[in-house]
Amino acid sequence: MDQSNTKTKQYVISPAAGKRMIAKAMLLIPSIRDALANRTVVVIAGTTNGYVAEEFLKKMGQTDGFSRKNFFRGITLPPKNEKTDTGRVKDESRFIGDVVIVRGNWEKGRTIFDAADSLVQGDVILKGANAVNLTTMQAAILIGDRAAGTINPTLQCAVGRRVELFLPVGLEKRITGDIGEIARRLNSTSAAGVRYMPVFGNVITEIQAIKLICGADAELIASGGVNGAEGTYWIAVTGNEEQLNGMDELFKAVHNEPNFEL
Repeated sequence: MDQSNTKTKQYVISPAAGKRMIAKAMLLIPSIRDALANRTVVVIAGTTNGYVAEEFLKKMGQTDGFSRKNFFRGITLPPKNEKTDTGRVKDESRFIGDVVIVRGNWEKGRTIFDAADSLVQGDVILKGANAVNLTTMQAAILIGDRAAGTINPTLQCAVGRRVELFLPVGLEKRITGDIGEIARRLNSTSAAGVRYMPVFGNVITEIQAIKLICGADAELIASGGVNGAEGTYWIAVTGNEEQLNGMDELFKAVHNEPNFEL
């Protein structure tokens, strides 16, 4: 980037605003746009992917019957919430399935488990993550299911048939440790709790989202907050006047996004 005409501005972004930002950016990726129109896209249920699915379905005019509140399998909750020992909400009766889009049509009720066998190179899967190392750009997923959950058929497609895998993951899930070493330790026979799966794919955080939408360079510079701003982070965005104006517009569009609620 030409430094002679660039400036840097700072933005305070909540996790919910970040999720919306990531979702908007996914629609700008050429392979996803092509797959939405001409191939198959599977958006695997998760809180971040709920925003992604919502943006996709809104673009297609097919949001009827979709709710982000029901679009997850396992989530992390405060101690006061009733949940199982794997972090799942006990009442999952309203789960609507993953969002499977075939040539521009949402095929309601389907999941990655019944769509996986038909996926081929050129199709796309979007799967959320629970951890991301911003230095290595590697992500990881917590595994509570004895059969490895939705990542099992996902990897069969991504590794076995070169189906493109995207990992939308917010900056609140950043870690600094070696993901491979963490997996070795947490998956050992002496460990307890959930298992840990390193996953390689196209990682998209708010930093990549800003680049896709505005063309500007973004950097995480601080984080934290209270009274409802827990998990909030500060991002410095560097770009020319046009790029920063685009960032201002993006910030206006997402910064009042309400926190996720059950």
